[in-house]
Amino acid sequence: MDFAWTRQQLILKDSIIAFAREQLNDRVTERDRSGEFSREGWRRSADFGLLGLTIPVEYGGQGYDPLTAMLALEALGYGCTDNGLVFVINNHLWSCAISILDFGSEAQKQRFLPPMCRGELIGGQVLTEPESGSAAFTMQTSAVRDGDAYVLNGTKTFLTSAPIGDVFIVYARTSESRAVQEGFSAFIVTRDLPGLEMTKAWDKSGLRTAPMGQLTFTNCRVPVDCLLGAEGMGHGIFQSTIEWERGFFFASQVGVMERLLDQSVEYAQQRQQGGKPIGSFQSISNKLVDMKLRIELAKLLVYKIGWLKREGRMAFLEASLAKLFISESHVQTSLDAIQIHGARGYMTEYGIERELRDAVAGTLYAGTSEIQREVIASLLGL
Repeated sequence: MDFAWTRQQLILKDSIIAFAREQLNDRVTERDRSGEFSREGWRRSADFGLLGLTIPVEYGGQGYDPLTAMLALEALGYGCTDNGLVFVINNHLWSCAISILDFGSEAQKQRFLPPMCRGELIGGQVLTEPESGSAAFTMQTSAVRDGDAYVLNGTKTFLTSAPIGDVFIVYARTSESRAVQEGFSAFIVTRDLPGLEMTKAWDKSGLRTAPMGQLTFTNCRVPVDCLLGAEGMGHGIFQSTIEWERGFFFASQVGVMERLLDQSVEYAQQRQQGGKPIGSFQSISNKLVDMKLRIELAKLLVYKIGWLKREGRMAFLEASLAKLFISESHVQTSLDAIQIHGARGYMTEYGIERELRDAVAGTLYAGTSEIQREVIASLLGL
């Protein structure tokens, strides 16, 4: 099968890289230190069209097909050194907007998607609880129907964008007697509802510019028309969403890995030891070769997912494979970049140590590496 990007796709890639470099990289080291989210970067990303890549034009988006969106996300990761901002953008798209697009009513789409594409609303997903992480559907948060509303009670934690978010896809138990596949539902919840409170903001090792918090629901009345899909569809909605998350979040990490490779090659060509560039030493060049190999394999994985989703096909196995390989490759690539740069790689001033701190998170969110291996093994029939 022949594979080549169109001229329009390559122009889009180049334009995103140029935009990100010029508009999104201000004060990253300082904001990382203080844990400050870039509201200005968010606004600029919305104006550029990044917050609605695959959302149809009639709902305010760009209407790109999934494969083109994959290339766009890769370009964003390459051009933008604020990995936290990139993470919030991905979380907004694949943990919230895509679920509303795929499962929402027409009224819900019209209400939420246009302002989300314009950046007026920041979206997120509310799933993890203090006692249920990777085993997400042991959750205890309940949603009980009471007239024209569902009453939610419970605590959700480690939530990306919770301190800054405006609209969330919230998963809650709607039946104690039904099996997991039918006992949970999903709701579109806005942060202004009485009974919803942010009870903690977490400090983190990496992705510090992507705020993370904890939400508590205390007799929070969610209108019935904010039920996403039908009651009991929560498991199916989550399975669809996690496929998008695992498949598309990590395209941006491929872009980061390529940026680190280019920086490392340039440094290895310029840095001299014993009168020779360090890139001439096999111990350095081998690291660069391995970095390149991981990137090329990662691209094949995400491009295949983009193609499958463009064709309307499932990519659950492929998404888990990509998530596992790319997240672990990103950590190793960051370690290699630090090693190649030596002391400069370890110093905050040069920004490379931040890449490692940010990369580690990828082995944890959307299901840990251990969970991905379990998922893949089960899909192999083991």
